[in-house]
Amino acid sequence: MINFILFFLLGTTLNAQVEEPVTWETRVEFLSENRIILHFDASIEEKWHLYSQFSDNGGALPTEFIFNSKNKGYNLIGGVKESESITSYDNLFQMDLTFFNEMASFNQEIEIVDPNLTIINAEINYQACDDKLCIFRTENILFSLNGKNIQSSKEVNENSKRLTRALKLELSQKDYLINTTQKKGKISYLNLFFLGFIGGLLALLTPCVFPMIPLTVSYFLKKATSRSKGVFNALTYSLFIILIYVLFSLPFHFLDFLNPEILNTLATNVTLNLIFFGIFVFFAFSFFGYYDLALPSKWGNRADEASSISGVVGVFFMALTLAIVSFSCTGPILGSLLASSITANDGATQLTMGMLGFGFALGLPFGLFALFPNVLKAIPKSGGWLTTLKVVLGFLELALALKFLSNADLVAHWGLLKRETFIAIWMIISFALTLYLFGIIHFKNESKNSISRTRLGFGFLSSFFTLFLLFGLFSKENKLKILSGFPPPEFYSLREKENDCPLGLDCYKDYESGLTAAINQNKPILLDFTGWACVNCRKMEENVWSDPDVYPLLRDQYIIISLYVDDRKELDQVDQFNFQYPNGRVKTINTVGKKWSTFQTINFKTASQPFYVQMTANGELLNFPIQYSNTSEFKSWLDKGLDNLPSKATFLTF
Repeated sequence: MINFILFFLLGTTLNAQVEEPVTWETRVEFLSENRIILHFDASIEEKWHLYSQFSDNGGALPTEFIFNSKNKGYNLIGGVKESESITSYDNLFQMDLTFFNEMASFNQEIEIVDPNLTIINAEINYQACDDKLCIFRTENILFSLNGKNIQSSKEVNENSKRLTRALKLELSQKDYLINTTQKKGKISYLNLFFLGFIGGLLALLTPCVFPMIPLTVSYFLKKATSRSKGVFNALTYSLFIILIYVLFSLPFHFLDFLNPEILNTLATNVTLNLIFFGIFVFFAFSFFGYYDLALPSKWGNRADEASSISGVVGVFFMALTLAIVSFSCTGPILGSLLASSITANDGATQLTMGMLGFGFALGLPFGLFALFPNVLKAIPKSGGWLTTLKVVLGFLELALALKFLSNADLVAHWGLLKRETFIAIWMIISFALTLYLFGIIHFKNESKNSISRTRLGFGFLSSFFTLFLLFGLFSKENKLKILSGFPPPEFYSLREKENDCPLGLDCYKDYESGLTAAINQNKPILLDFTGWACVNCRKMEENVWSDPDVYPLLRDQYIIISLYVDDRKELDQVDQFNFQYPNGRVKTINTVGKKWSTFQTINFKTASQPFYVQMTANGELLNFPIQYSNTSEFKSWLDKGLDNLPSKATFLTF
């Protein structure tokens, strides 16, 4: 189990650096009329290892072949035989393991029982690692006994192959693509942990959790046979709270491993964003006190019964009980964390870091107060301030809900929630929050107590934010840069715009037309892999691209080709095709976004946005690709690319 979790944590940093480090070729060898051998030949990328079936289970996951031969018309003769392997020290797992380099061959002998059998299905489960990263894959192979391998029911005809070849660029200076993921803009996981920690603190201060702190700590200290035992149980309780919330994020790593593009596809799915919008509005009204959210009561009852078990197991179920019974308050905050994570690049890892921070904040007080029980007397008593905090969180949920409605509107091009409309609705929400904090409006089951100074202070902050939005709404300049990534982009506006490119720049929305412009104008290309629902893309455009030192370079020196990987506009029927991955998996390319996301994956071995590439019209890379970055780094990156431009004669060679 430890190795399985280790595999998850290591694999999430892969970021599609190698599309498939292991590719398989399969064939059928006929020995006689009823005897065949199924061959599995693996080609392994340089520096990668494929692990043997007989590798130590304490390290990497061994390669596994699964045949469902029962009642399928054939019998297995012996086990799967494999070619010569290597047993050596593995730096990643820090132990001796058995693996293959470059090539590996496996074969399984089969006895045919049913003469009408035409197809045999096999499954390969394997792990491959280099010196830093690991991937896990499942391959489904269909063998035809007519001697033909069936990789997919989708046909990859000559037209599909032609359109696939058209996406492949003839790039030079490919050394710039080495270590791309190390050169990209830095997104600090510490920041993600901190945001999760803030969410955990908010959950801690809700009526469902806060009153539990002194009760639980006192329970551990009084029940224990010694103070050290009580402290140990309280600390263990804290650690289990952290573990439970981290475990909630693990299923999303499956999605990342199956397909690097899948989380981005989910994030930009119109239906999913509308569902999130509805869920967040539902969460908001639960915070307003109109109803309570709760997981099935039998879950809490069973966890509570199991908590009576003595020892560490009982402490674990006590922590699980807290997670279940506090769901009415923690659920909306966790929902916010979940939604914001899966709508981001590298979402599964971000979710894990956020959940780690959330669990740490939630579990920390139980451990601290067990170590310093006298401090318990200093914490404020439960009261109306907890209800006030819940209502404030309800307003925040409404504001977040609008972001998902905006994502759906942007991707579907409905034009319903333009930038000014979005900001105006946020302003109304902020104004309503101000009225609530000043005690002018009230919610169901809320007592009308006197307004504290702290509440008045937050009321003034809310009123200032309302005025800030009002000023930004009517300002001709972008005065809302601090909110970049939340409202729709500036060019998605009710005001007349010359074009729909960021900051009014000239840009092209497909590679072919941009390439023609680059040739005609004798300028280098800035490939901008972006998305309508990409928060970091908007931050880059509104905070970095708009900088006085950066904007002129983009306007005058480059042909900008902005390729939206989440554009759901359907391709013309003649331009739709089936794309086949090296492992045989086939994906239908039927939208503009799928075309450009595949184009990015094929040529640059990555599936995240924003992603920027500098190149000439004849495919010469001018610099390493870069992702989210600050202004000075992006400016230096542009300058270096321009310095690396070849001579005019070379540049125009095509």
